Amino acid sequence: MKNYLKKLAALSIIGLGVLSCDSEQADVIEVQESSISVEEIQLSDEADLISEEVTNIVEDVYASDEISALSRGPYNSDYLPDCVTITTVVTDTTVEKTIEFEDGCELPNGNVVSGTIKLSYARDMELMTKTLNFSLENFVFNDVSIEGSSSIIRTRSNGNGNPQSEATANFEAEWPDGTSASFSGTRTREWIEGYGTGFWGDNVFLITGNRTFTNREGTTYSKEILVPLRRELACRFIVSGVLEISRGDVTATLDFGDGTCDSKGILTNADGESQEINLRRFR
Repeated sequence: MKNYLKKLAALSIIGLGVLSCDSEQADVIEVQESSISVEEIQLSDEADLISEEVTNIVEDVYASDEISALSRGPYNSDYLPDCVTITTVVTDTTVEKTIEFEDGCELPNGNVVSGTIKLSYARDMELMTKTLNFSLENFVFNDVSIEGSSSIIRTRSNGNGNPQSEATANFEAEWPDGTSASFSGTRTREWIEGYGTGFWGDNVFLITGNRTFTNREGTTYSKEILVPLRRELACRFIVSGVLEISRGDVTATLDFGDGTCDSKGILTNADGESQEINLRRFR
């Protein structure tokens, strides 16, 4: 009987120890999941940059055709460098373009790309609204391999008199270290400054909309723009605006600043605690 009681006491102590460990582990998991980390924000931010920059390339190529057709004279943008070759095939109803980047082709803003973008749209340039469709082939952006496609509803002049593009993207990316992610969603880009000047450095866009981002572990983040993001093409970074990022019930906001071109942002968690973070943007 005494031996039985000793065994029972020992088992009780072990059981309490296991419960204590489980409780401590649960507390750790709860702490880990109670906020969105800086690293999560940085990876998501790089994915956003990829999508925006690819869309910008396509829009620049299309705008060159649009301006040339409507101005009844030649127009050339200086955004794409000599390491890009554009081949155009025109049918009775469509325009199909193959945009090929040599290995290590550097864009004016410092991003390095290679591979091919296939673009098509309706031939009639008098249309106020049309759809641009494009896909990526063997495309690499700053050493990140990108696959996927996008459609853009292009409006020549919105209510403010500016060109506007509503881009619905669906991309998958793999970083050199094996990190992978997918991102999709719809964002609207209003071209508020620089349209038609031929100088890439004065182009400015206001971006609104939402997107989802899924990392290699399958964790999905929802992102919604609360205050329009201002993208000045001469700057590698978003210079102002507020983005909300959610993972399940956990939410944070990222404030991109007051218009200064820098890699800083203010990350605020659900408890209202804020910190200044550095957005990688491949630097």
